[in-house]
Amino acid sequence: MAVVALVAAAGSGERLGRGEPKAFVPCGGRPLLEWSLDVLSGACDRVVVAVPPGYEHGRDRVSGAASRSASVRDALLAAPEAEIVVVHDAARPLVTRELVERCVAAVRDGWEGAVAAVRVTDTIKQAAPGGRVVRTLERASLWSIQTPQAFRAEALRRALDVPDAVLSAATDDASLVEAAGGAVRVIEASPENIKVTSSLDLGLAQTLLRARRGEGPPC
Repeated sequence: MAVVALVAAAGSGERLGRGEPKAFVPCGGRPLLEWSLDVLSGACDRVVVAVPPGYEHGRDRVSGAASRSASVRDALLAAPEAEIVVVHDAARPLVTRELVERCVAAVRDGWEGAVAAVRVTDTIKQAAPGGRVVRTLERASLWSIQTPQAFRAEALRRALDVPDAVLSAATDDASLVEAAGGAVRVIEASPENIKVTSSLDLGLAQTLLRARRGEGPPC
């Protein structure tokens, strides 16, 4: 089965405040995006990247759309051969090949989708708009969702065939597959598979990447 990775790399990175798209901000001596490309290229048959307008140079690059899920939809249109799709955020540079392969294996076993996730360890409370606590949620069944997320390609194509407003409101692609009736399971991942959103996250990612390469903490 053809396994194609789709990388969401079209974000502006405004919260990071580096003056360039987040995926191209240096991290550990190279653009953030390249860490994920190394892993996905080894685990998948092809990698298609949704990039900001003006960054489409190079093979398998498509222009990103108005929302993340719309960018994923457009990247998937460029890969009609895909039978299994792996969706990953360029902002998670610490992804491992082992995690990608475990997500793909779950889809091969019959699930419509499989998502990397970590167990929630904090106490989670639901609050009303004014701030008053409504209830405390039972955290034993709660998971914090990451990427990669793997899907049966036809299930993802159907899930993404919705109006742009629905895509804009989606918090991840798995929620769209779930809404279309697809069965999705969680694959336990490492808390180190962080998402780079702020400068603090970027510094932590660099520290973890250097430690992974045996270089110790940065100066």
